[in-house]
Amino acid sequence: MSFTSVCRQRVLLGALVVLGAAVVLWPQSTARVTTPVVGKSMRYCNPLPIPASSTDGAPQGVSLGDVTVVREGDSYYLFATGGGAWVSRDFVNWSFQAVDVRGGRLPVAPHVVKYNGAFYMSGNDAPLYKAPGILGPYEVLGPWKDERGEPWKVTFNGTTANGAFDVDIFVDDDKKPYLFFPGRSTAGIYVAPLDPKDLTHQSAAPKHLFSFDPAHVWERWGEKNEYTGIAWIEGPWAFKRNGVYYIEYSASGTQWLSYASGVYSSKSPLGPFTYSPRNPLLRKTTGIVTGPGHGCVVKGPDGNWWVFYTIVMASPAGGRRIGMDPIAFDANGNPFTHGPSETPQWAPGVVADPVRNGDSGSIAVSVNKLRAMHSQSAFSSERPGHEAAYAIDDSNGTVWQPAETDAQPTLTLDLVAPTEFETNQFFVIDSARIEFAAGRGGGFGARGAAPAPGAAAASGGVTAFRYKVEASIDGKEYATVLDKTKNDRTLYTEFDEIPPTRCRFVRLTITDWPRHGTMPLGITEFTVFGKAAPAPMR
Repeated sequence: MSFTSVCRQRVLLGALVVLGAAVVLWPQSTARVTTPVVGKSMRYCNPLPIPASSTDGAPQGVSLGDVTVVREGDSYYLFATGGGAWVSRDFVNWSFQAVDVRGGRLPVAPHVVKYNGAFYMSGNDAPLYKAPGILGPYEVLGPWKDERGEPWKVTFNGTTANGAFDVDIFVDDDKKPYLFFPGRSTAGIYVAPLDPKDLTHQSAAPKHLFSFDPAHVWERWGEKNEYTGIAWIEGPWAFKRNGVYYIEYSASGTQWLSYASGVYSSKSPLGPFTYSPRNPLLRKTTGIVTGPGHGCVVKGPDGNWWVFYTIVMASPAGGRRIGMDPIAFDANGNPFTHGPSETPQWAPGVVADPVRNGDSGSIAVSVNKLRAMHSQSAFSSERPGHEAAYAIDDSNGTVWQPAETDAQPTLTLDLVAPTEFETNQFFVIDSARIEFAAGRGGGFGARGAAPAPGAAAASGGVTAFRYKVEASIDGKEYATVLDKTKNDRTLYTEFDEIPPTRCRFVRLTITDWPRHGTMPLGITEFTVFGKAAPAPMR
């Protein structure tokens, strides 16, 4: 029996074991399941695989941050710095939609809210826009005004600037609107009630809610939070649960991997607010998902609360992605999460309690396995300073770049990574994540702009990354377990399910990719997920 034929078999009882060189594929039951099953139940993995806003393969709308998610009807609309809007019903599958902004453009740190049947949008150094629909057309309603009716200005560190910065309009249950915003630097967070008849106008002087507290070490400026008297408090997001008002906020600055999120709570939108004893809500400085800050908290399609956040990449400067995780509340109403996660998690609705039971159990089994092989044959080529080992080093700050002449770059991993110890350890792989490099500058592109007509043709027609993943027991005979050689969606982060497959070797082959400008092909990270395989049956 051929190796390919073996891999196509499905056995309903137990695992199939094939003598000799083979890959074992776990069966896919046709029976209805009541508990999540890898390969059958929907999962997600951070960073979220959000499609680019370009049609020519350019990394436009890839480096995203300062995320706002708004529900309208049965759909959720994701707005972020660096893009337009992305729409989803399940938080897993997102599609790009351009935002029509007339007399301006989608601002940095865009915030959108629905009020009295209309949609309002603003952002950093931007006026207030108004539209009849969530995607527009947005037209300038007017500049922001303070409680005296004069242009709203904020002074920080001796500098006076437009007051609009990381603004958040919160509408209470009684339809009263409030504007939350940071004072910048160490000043902290403020709130001002808005005139219900004119949302550009603050109806009372802003009230200071809280400021930087050097006792909160995670708020301190610096990669190691080493600056005891410096901070940058920003990104407020207000939400309400069971009569309690919460403000999620971020520190110590989006340029640091120490960027993180915390929460204050109150019985009134005007305070006083109390610091959560479970802070920081989100913080992680190593791995793929780092610097989780400036986001939002919304009720998801499953009725649970979910937090979306900016992921700060170690390189290139300005490189960012979007992540999400569920949050829960303890007996005292303090929010908490087991995130930020960076392995496959159950999607909204798959489990009732996603905070406690959302981890699907798959772990990264590929990290540094190339380094352990000590073999030039493990990859097809590499450029000096961008070695192949960087593709599996569990860091978003390094990049593998194959040689320019390499038409179909390959990367082969020995998951067993033999050492001086004898081992019968094999793995069952079930999914893979690829982060493609977006180039220096992160690919911010024209915010909210629709791609130019004919852009795809100008790129030569290849607008997506195309690749395949193969698996093997002996490193000689391979079977394709994932085929995306005809992929036509431009994603710089890909997450793919793989039929649970027992193997030792995994080979990634890039068959084609967008040729955009002078940007070379680069892979920031290739992660294979799975778990230890049961001992083979005899």
